[in-house]
Amino acid sequence: MNTKGAILWGVGEQWSVEEIEVGDPQQGEVTVELAASGLCHSDEHLVTGGTPVGFPALGGHEGSGVVTKVGPGVAGLQEGDHVVTAFIPACGQCPPCAKGMQNLCDLGAHLLGGVAISDGTHRVTAKGQGVSPMCLLGTFSPYITVHQASVVKIEPSVPLAVAALVGCGVTTGWGSAVKVASVRPGETVVVMGVGGVGMNAVQGAVAAGARHVVVVEPVPHKRDWAKTYGATHSFATAEEAMGAVNELTWGRMADKTIITVGDIQGEDIQVALSLTGKGGRVVVTGMGNYANLDVTLSLFELTLLQKDLQGAIFGGLSPRAAIPELLALYQAGQLKLDELVTTKYALEDINQGYQDMRDGKNIRGMIVYTDADRR
Repeated sequence: MNTKGAILWGVGEQWSVEEIEVGDPQQGEVTVELAASGLCHSDEHLVTGGTPVGFPALGGHEGSGVVTKVGPGVAGLQEGDHVVTAFIPACGQCPPCAKGMQNLCDLGAHLLGGVAISDGTHRVTAKGQGVSPMCLLGTFSPYITVHQASVVKIEPSVPLAVAALVGCGVTTGWGSAVKVASVRPGETVVVMGVGGVGMNAVQGAVAAGARHVVVVEPVPHKRDWAKTYGATHSFATAEEAMGAVNELTWGRMADKTIITVGDIQGEDIQVALSLTGKGGRVVVTGMGNYANLDVTLSLFELTLLQKDLQGAIFGGLSPRAAIPELLALYQAGQLKLDELVTTKYALEDINQGYQDMRDGKNIRGMIVYTDADRR
């Protein structure tokens, strides 16, 4: 079908909204009509060149919608089902999936390859060229044709306009606190950076029973927003936070520190370790440039104070379990989603949406699709 999509033709360029062609579902695939797509910082890494991808690229990996077509060999999905995209495909059969680590599914090896899992061909074309959809999804288009491993069925009672958020940012942040950091009741937690991921690390830490949730965030109104999600203290810099955390904990420092900055740098690691006490854990969730191999790290401190340094993808959670569970918490009033959507945009306004993100104006910008986008 012919529709619209936001295409990136090269590093440093703006998103170009133009006509694309989305193919019909092949073996194991479905076509989904999207209701919304989040504007995640991970797509900004395509613009900066921080994440390697083939061009042209169709952005977007945080979507929700309704299945409109089902290809051969699809199990458990049918037309009319409401689904959320999972930026990590989960086959349920490979060794990591069998061990309960769907977020490390072997199909993730195809994540930035740009071609369909099922047959290795392009499902999206523009100007006669094959297009690489971000994370095998490409939700910056009102229609996607994707592998069944990349979508999770949800209850139709959940509003699609906010369900998209659990496809990446919410789950990643929440799980970084609850699962990977394994926050326990009474602990002190520091969250570095409170955008679309960090704000949900705050929510997760609060839900896990943290006594103190300390936010480090340079943007003043984001610090204010964080307090509405449960943060107990907030500071503009790690230096400002250091003394306060020391005082709050009687010199023991934080039990857990979670790095959720939008563009992580090597020096952030040692800063986080310094905020963390003996036997504590630092969780690295934020993404940086794939070519950046330089990290500032005191090996003396890491070893002698027995601190953990732990990476995290999708919050360490399994998409097929976590997405429905978080949406159930939302419906029960125990997880804020509506409040995360700071501004809604038309697809044509995507570049403004990303500028607003760079300027610190949004927790999460959201593209909401209309009939005009689908023609």
